[in-house]
Amino acid sequence: MAEHPRRQVRTAVVWEVLSEALTARQAASGHETLDVVDAGGGTGGFAVPLAEQGHRVTVVDPSPDALAALTRRAAEKGVGGRVTAVQGDAAGMADLLGVAGADVVLCHGVLEVVDDPAEALRGVVAVLRPDGVASVLVAQRSAAVLARAVAGHVDDARRALTDPDGRWGDGDPLPRRFDEKPLLALFEGVGLRVHALHGVRVFADLVPGAIADEPAGAQALRDLEAAATEDPTFRAVAAQLHVLASPA
Repeated sequence: MAEHPRRQVRTAVVWEVLSEALTARQAASGHETLDVVDAGGGTGGFAVPLAEQGHRVTVVDPSPDALAALTRRAAEKGVGGRVTAVQGDAAGMADLLGVAGADVVLCHGVLEVVDDPAEALRGVVAVLRPDGVASVLVAQRSAAVLARAVAGHVDDARRALTDPDGRWGDGDPLPRRFDEKPLLALFEGVGLRVHALHGVRVFADLVPGAIADEPAGAQALRDLEAAATEDPTFRAVAAQLHVLASPA
């Protein structure tokens, strides 16, 4: 089944940045096939396409149901032999996979939900090769503040603005969101050197759904997202921050 246009818009910037990082890693390593670890990769939204590109991908996820769906998805796409499913969490990846064996580690949508984000990032560092690259995607506080205010939930917006974890209330589905400066400090604290920072979903969650639901509108929105992704002004209100980092 083809990916829905709105989801394509939401992931396009991440895929573009990640593709460039993979190409650079291939050139540096001299290998076309890379060893990729996807921490919290679930049903394989990134893992399966990467395997289709020829890479070896290991998905580490705590959910057996998600891993079962991943295995089925990989088999349906004909890449079951290049995708490995391992039950576990990001912090314990070194015990599961060994150390310093991954060219690339994805950690998308994980730091918001784990008990200890620093421990999860240390797990990422542990499995990365010294010249490898980590792709980390996190939810940003400011976007939640803006979204709640625009929706008319002013009290929720105020709470998200001041809450230590960036939560807007008891019904908030995320345990935490991040601000840019503390996030970068977190990377530094675990020994990761940040070399790229992008805003993701600057506009995609704000425009009317009908725009992103038809191909021409979706393409225009992708182009707009790509143009704004590195601009600090717009990055400040992006729903997510995408960080590329390497062991310091």
